[in-house]
Amino acid sequence: MAGQIRIMPCLDMQNGRVVKGVHFVDIHDAGDPVECAAAYCRAGADELALLDITATVEKRKTMLDVVRKTAKAATVPFTVGGGICDVATAAAVLEAGADKISTSSAAFRKPKVIAEMVKEFGPGKITVAIDVDQNPAMPSGYEVYIDGGRTATGHDAVEWAKRVDGYGVPVILPTSKAGDGARTGYDLPIIRAMAKATSAQIVASGGAGTLEHFYDAVQAGATILLAASVFHFNIISIPALKAYLRKKGIDVAGR
Repeated sequence: MAGQIRIMPCLDMQNGRVVKGVHFVDIHDAGDPVECAAAYCRAGADELALLDITATVEKRKTMLDVVRKTAKAATVPFTVGGGICDVATAAAVLEAGADKISTSSAAFRKPKVIAEMVKEFGPGKITVAIDVDQNPAMPSGYEVYIDGGRTATGHDAVEWAKRVDGYGVPVILPTSKAGDGARTGYDLPIIRAMAKATSAQIVASGGAGTLEHFYDAVQAGATILLAASVFHFNIISIPALKAYLRKKGIDVAGR
């Protein structure tokens, strides 16, 4: 296990507002990104993610004005994703105040973009997100999806994670389409498989609903615990989560 476990609230953004859906659809408003970021930093978040969830589908770049404002409110490392398709876009997002960028669909369509970003900014600035869904026809049982979970690729998720790892990317963020927003637990087999197959840190994403779900993800090999709706709607607080994990013997970052 690589270092301390970190808690990462995720701000899914659409039209400049934080939103949350279930299985990547059925979207509901969850607040202002700047207010949410400030509140999470005060509550003890170790990192923040801001994902412009419709940028790729709408064929536009990430909203830099929102990144700028949110970055000013964030006091922890801040990862931005959505619509980051090349080095120039990534540079603009980093210049707007992001500490790291996350790329998903563009990385899959043009894997050389990953190598270019790693070379330009250093591996520590890059996260590759992989949306997945179960597919028994795949060797690992999981298929890569792109375009915000809308498009099946026919490619095996664990094989793609291995390829991403080969570019030196230190963080891989798999999100289970089946688990997203459902609060039924993280998809542990894909976390386990990617943690075993790569040297990257694996972010648990999609499905947290109880304190136990976070603990299960750590046991499966995740080192960064990402969640949205349980934090947005005050189902679980970050201090309560950290206290619970520490009680279970987990080395958690921060206070």
